[in-house]
Amino acid sequence: RENFIHLCNPHLEKMKEDILYHFALGTGTHDFPTLFGDVKFVCVGGSPSRMKAFIAYIAEELGLGSPSCDYPNICAGTDRYAMYKVGPVLSVSHGMGIPSISIMLHELIKLLYHAKCSDITIIRIGTSGGIGLEPGSVVITRQSVDATFKPQLEQVVLGKTVIRSTNLNEQLAKELMECSKEIGQFNTVIGNTMCTLDFYEGQGRLDGAICLYDEEEKLQYLKNAYDSGVRNIEMESSVFAAMCNLSGVKAAVVCVTLLNRLEGDQISSPHDILVEYQQRPQKLVGYFIKKSLGKV
Repeated sequence: RENFIHLCNPHLEKMKEDILYHFALGTGTHDFPTLFGDVKFVCVGGSPSRMKAFIAYIAEELGLGSPSCDYPNICAGTDRYAMYKVGPVLSVSHGMGIPSISIMLHELIKLLYHAKCSDITIIRIGTSGGIGLEPGSVVITRQSVDATFKPQLEQVVLGKTVIRSTNLNEQLAKELMECSKEIGQFNTVIGNTMCTLDFYEGQGRLDGAICLYDEEEKLQYLKNAYDSGVRNIEMESSVFAAMCNLSGVKAAVVCVTLLNRLEGDQISSPHDILVEYQQRPQKLVGYFIKKSLGKV
């Protein structure tokens, strides 16, 4: 059972029913193996609309749908997350920040377990701030690091600090990099991703409501991050990597950079340019899925 989802929770075996409250799904009301048993690829991202756009894109790429098709939200019974499925691909929104994606991942991992899924690949696709990269560059994460550049997630459980590894699957990162080379449409790098607890002070911005440091201190911090191997900053990758590691799931993070943080803090590119940037991770991951299924 090496390729099946591993649950690090013996208490679940004693439960007659498992209610995935934030998905509005439950083992007593839904047939998980029938609904999700064929899933092989799970793509997660912050925005519900972006994940609906992704499922429409991948459906067309795999020849399983057309632009006119509608894809119902499997989690329509809740307004917390959105979930869409086509063929072997599941697309799920996770909101913004570590707490939001953590809740989603607990229920997603249990969903895949109850569905008896095997050989699963989970990929987070999203946006980020780049460091030393041209806007529009795509970063495939080698390892997620915290705001002190350590590859770890520090979490308090029952009042005690627990440290968890945030490395990501090296082979999967290499395969995604090869896919980007084959596409040949945008700059892609493999690098470390810094995961922070907020968007403003935690990322060294000068434009928040509170800022008690100067521009020189900010730039020195970002340069230190770059020297440590960090190429982009976002707010979900650490807990994503840690939870996938503990569950035995092959995982990757693929984010486009919307700006170079060494040159500013605010995103100023025109809307149409930003839309095209945001499509780059889905193009790369879509190509990877097609290639994995022998459709390239």
